[in-house]
Amino acid sequence: MLLGIGACVIIAFLATYLGGLQRIIGGPMIGLFIGMLVANIKPPEGDFKNGTTFAAKKFLNLGIIVTGATLSFKEIVGFGASALPLIIFNIALALGIAYLIGGKLGVSKNTRTLVGGGTSICGGTAIATLASIIEAKEEEMAYALTAIFLFDIIAALGFPYLGRALALSPEQFGVLAGTAINDTSSVVAAADTFDKLLGDLSMSTSGLTGGNLAVIVKLTRTTMLVVLAIIFTFVTINKKRKSLVAQGNNGSSSINHESNESVGKVVLRVFPWFILIFIIMALLNTIGVFPESTAPFIKKLSKFLVTTALAGVGFKINFKDLFTKGIKPIMLGGCTWLGLCISSMTYIFLIMPK
Repeated sequence: MLLGIGACVIIAFLATYLGGLQRIIGGPMIGLFIGMLVANIKPPEGDFKNGTTFAAKKFLNLGIIVTGATLSFKEIVGFGASALPLIIFNIALALGIAYLIGGKLGVSKNTRTLVGGGTSICGGTAIATLASIIEAKEEEMAYALTAIFLFDIIAALGFPYLGRALALSPEQFGVLAGTAINDTSSVVAAADTFDKLLGDLSMSTSGLTGGNLAVIVKLTRTTMLVVLAIIFTFVTINKKRKSLVAQGNNGSSSINHESNESVGKVVLRVFPWFILIFIIMALLNTIGVFPESTAPFIKKLSKFLVTTALAGVGFKINFKDLFTKGIKPIMLGGCTWLGLCISSMTYIFLIMPK
């Protein structure tokens, strides 16, 4: 079992290194694909497999908790606040598209939730967080990650040149990149390219470059993960409570005893407590409990823990299943991403002053 955990940790170190060599593909996604590659060459068995499962679950929850210490509600103040209505609309739009089109495609409800949440918030981190809350299967999580990966790469590579071709102002590009590119590393990559393309013209009236503004909007968007986590936590609790009541009504005495529990007791029993710690960490960071000097280390630690977990998830995925069962989630990811692009472009040209 320790060998399985150790393998995931080693993969995480390798993925983190490879992720640092470029800005397009983040370490967590690389960790997922390395885990998948190793598992398809030699499928894990016995205690080794149990170790990878342990890493996938426990390291994920721990990574999410540490991620809370990187979020700050202060990011919403300023330029980020101006984009907040669009961010909230895009979250609702992405989830709406995911549930509507995903249902027609026959994609599982959990996968739809993960694709919609991942597209609208922050890619892999949002998918990992929501997967723990709604208790999604490892394969559902992998399908969702793969679904948004391709389109994130397209956006990171293409948006800077699209922005230049459309003569977008730094403020306009900041909103486009910050709201329609998933992963933070991809936003940074696109922002850097845009600033280089514009040169001296990349400076906005506020004294920030289009790249700076894109990151501010992205951080504001990432902060909304806390809100989405709270919403889906209570949705999941309510779903479990109704399930217990329904089972109790079917006549089992032991289940009847459970279904007669008060709502408060049911909440205490099914509440994902790591999410509460995650929220507390975000609040502590907002009020400045964590010194600013520790921020780089905390961000690296949270990403490393999530990368380790995704390496464990990768050990569960078969390439054949990914390219058969995973095709529909990928199509769904394209639909949700396109919806966000159209929404953000509409906002930029019709509502936002140039």
